[in-house]
Amino acid sequence: MNQELVSNGGSSKSKRNSKKPEYSRFTQQELPAWKPILTPGWVITSFLAIALLFIPIGLVSLFASMRVVEIIYRYDQDCVPEMYRDNVTSYIQSPLTNKTCIKNVTVPKNMEAPIFVYYQLDNFFQNHRRYVKSRSDKQLRNAGDEFSTKGCEPEAKTKAGPIVPCGLIAWSLFNDTYNLLLQEKVLDINKKGIAWKSDTKDKFGSNVYPRNFQTGSVIGGGKLNESIPLSEQEDLIVWMRTAALPTFRKLYGKISSDLKAQDMITIVLENNYNTYSFGGQKKLVLSTTSWIGGKNEFLGIAYLTVGGICLFMALNFILLYIFKPRSVKLSIHTPSFQMVIKSMWSTRKGLLYKPHKPIDRLFR
Repeated sequence: MNQELVSNGGSSKSKRNSKKPEYSRFTQQELPAWKPILTPGWVITSFLAIALLFIPIGLVSLFASMRVVEIIYRYDQDCVPEMYRDNVTSYIQSPLTNKTCIKNVTVPKNMEAPIFVYYQLDNFFQNHRRYVKSRSDKQLRNAGDEFSTKGCEPEAKTKAGPIVPCGLIAWSLFNDTYNLLLQEKVLDINKKGIAWKSDTKDKFGSNVYPRNFQTGSVIGGGKLNESIPLSEQEDLIVWMRTAALPTFRKLYGKISSDLKAQDMITIVLENNYNTYSFGGQKKLVLSTTSWIGGKNEFLGIAYLTVGGICLFMALNFILLYIFKPRSVKLSIHTPSFQMVIKSMWSTRKGLLYKPHKPIDRLFR
């Protein structure tokens, strides 16, 4: 009797200490589930559907991108005088050298308004971690936080007080200027509305004005008008939205008049921005747009590539299905197979293996 009590107590204690979970259909993976069978018909149909969807989208996107007209002019080399070609850094850093450059470009095709004017920089890493963090969002939003310059070093303060806006991003503001002439008439470049509305309303305060900006011994880029609030200085707002790649374009302005093919445009620019010290490049871009935006052939090529691969796979599976079909001896939906599985597994007491001849024949 005592032995039975001891044995019963030991078994109850082992049950309490057991780490085996309680039985449930969820833990034993017995919940109803949809298990699709990838038959040749389903596979071929899926690949054909993707191909028929992606190929037309790729063609439409590619044709839309091809309709965009672009004029790209690299001027960082052409706008350096011959005598300074061997020492371009001293040319760009000297305040005494003439930075004005006049060049002519021809319009290749008709360009309908609005025509967007961009400046493009190559080999400029705005995504560098220290560069991206060198700003103060509090200071940009509210005039009362002008002393919030944490993280803006080395462009945080001067002897006269805090720098507004502080940080390396604002300090390196792009300051090349462009003027366009068509048949000796000035093409008006509208610089209003080039920044995101969310930036002008929420990120840059209307009561924040520049202070002590670009007053140090080393000038990084453009200067700001201290009588205009930051929310209205859209050149700065566009520049402060840092790019993710070392080659990027930023909007400079918009032209609201059409340009005809073979028109000669005279570009009068000020080559002020220093990209020579780090091997960068500067380009002026004039571009139209389409329903997918600017010129971007990658989207159309990507759709065509995926659609072409799916079409190729569908044709291969069709040929394999016709000339070399697969013979299935035992289907998992047949009653005999299900009977074998039931004999191998016990739903409540774990795995219970019972040798079965159909299984042996199946795996031989």
